[in-house]
Amino acid sequence: MTSQQFLVYLSLCVVCVLTKPTDKKDRVHHDPQLSDKVHDDAQNFDYDHDAFLGTDEAKTFDQLTPEESKERLGKIVSKIDEDKDGFVTVEELKDWIKFAQKRWIYEDVERQWKGHDLNEDGLISWEEYKNATYGYILDDPDPDDGFNYKQMMMRDERRFKMADKDGDLIATKEEFTAFLHPEEYDYMKDIVVQETMEDIDKNRDGVIDLEEYIGDMYSHDGDAEEPEWVKTEREQFVEFRDKNRDGKMDKEETKDWILPSDYDHAEAEARHLVYESDQNKDGKLTREEIVDKYDLFVGSQATDFGEALVRHDEF
Repeated sequence: MTSQQFLVYLSLCVVCVLTKPTDKKDRVHHDPQLSDKVHDDAQNFDYDHDAFLGTDEAKTFDQLTPEESKERLGKIVSKIDEDKDGFVTVEELKDWIKFAQKRWIYEDVERQWKGHDLNEDGLISWEEYKNATYGYILDDPDPDDGFNYKQMMMRDERRFKMADKDGDLIATKEEFTAFLHPEEYDYMKDIVVQETMEDIDKNRDGVIDLEEYIGDMYSHDGDAEEPEWVKTEREQFVEFRDKNRDGKMDKEETKDWILPSDYDHAEAEARHLVYESDQNKDGKLTREEIVDKYDLFVGSQATDFGEALVRHDEF
């Protein structure tokens, strides 16, 4: 068994081991919060730094001199300006913030890319992915672990074909990202809903009834009484999930449940940053306008020290 195949097996085992009967399984895909800090620019710009850079990267800027922070910020501006017209729009800034917040996704793709691009041509074909992930496991008609790898492979192939926009069964890095993280792409959301319904719909009637909904989250396992959160979920199903009150969730109702239309925090933050930095009020930012307000976008030793002084004075 290769290391890649072992990881597939191990990940499935971990899911089985860690899912306790009283644990609540959360299938809802939410955008992560931009920062766990309070957004109060009158006190500090910590929230803005986390939002603009991502929490981990924001910490590295706190160790830089103001000059170093400005230099690195200037390089970031060049990346944000996607159309290279010399201006950063709200839309470009929003896209950057979303990228910064989900950098872990792209790092995950980079790690997996190296293990699947077997011929190192900068593309990953379905055959490459299948061979690297499943390999000779598929030749064993009765695997010891009991998993149906052929069914898993068919599901992966269906998702791969959905991610592969041009239908050549060869994925670019963007298409491979959509394959690994379909919830991040609008054109992949139908497959997320389909896979979720297949997991929960035990009687294969094409919809999710109340008991299937609860059964996916909770197993009685001999318990005499359900936990309070299970009772709440029953109420949620009846009052909110089942919108047409027919006793079951169809595809659209399932989509509304697992892929809710959240408030766009990234767009709100982008508009805030533009408003605070746009000196000539033309609705977009130049590199100079951003660097002039560098302490709003990124930290440095100076801003970190200044915030420490404020906290000390308050204490």
